[in-house]
Amino acid sequence: MKVLIAEDERELARAESTILSMNGYDVDVASDGVEAVEATEKSPYDIIVLDVMMPRMDGIEALKRIRATGNTAPVIMLTAKSEVDDRINGLDAGADDYLTKPFAMKELLARIRSQARRAGAYTPSVLNFGNLKLNVGEQQISNESTMRLSSRETKLLEYLMLNANHPLTTRQIFEHVWQDDPDASEELVYVYVSYLRDKLRSVTDTVTIDGERGGSYQLVSTR
Repeated sequence: MKVLIAEDERELARAESTILSMNGYDVDVASDGVEAVEATEKSPYDIIVLDVMMPRMDGIEALKRIRATGNTAPVIMLTAKSEVDDRINGLDAGADDYLTKPFAMKELLARIRSQARRAGAYTPSVLNFGNLKLNVGEQQISNESTMRLSSRETKLLEYLMLNANHPLTTRQIFEHVWQDDPDASEELVYVYVSYLRDKLRSVTDTVTIDGERGGSYQLVSTR
């Protein structure tokens, strides 16, 4: 699971990053709101942790800009303030949770796990991109015709659709789709992308997967 931490206090950012990494998270760190927004434009994150008080752009404004792009990743706001109005501003901007400094690292980990569970529970069962529809529960894609997918193909296409027009590296895809298979290898990403490309061609001529073997892939419209 990939986490973005936006925190201008270097020692705290280092401590958060270290603890999360030790617990199996892939962590990126931004030192202010501008860097946080830029990071979310370059890479998808499963969880975003934003400090409210940061230079150049504060966490509230950064969150507004992140949400304006359609990014729905769960966001936990960190603040040294405890006023109700401060919490309301963050929640109104699109925050999913709030944690007041100082806090225990165990609590931050618990909040991240909670948001990850909620994100999984509220992922739409039917996704649309262009004229392509993916029914996750039924494991099938459709447009004018319908085609069944395997469970792994469904999970791969779901990830691509949730991040449509956004490049995903082979490593990111592998860790998301094959996280439950210790014997799998990254070579499977190219294999399953090839499977999906063939099946997409069977139902639509306006949606495809861009990218080359070993590189990044993204779902795009050909119109």
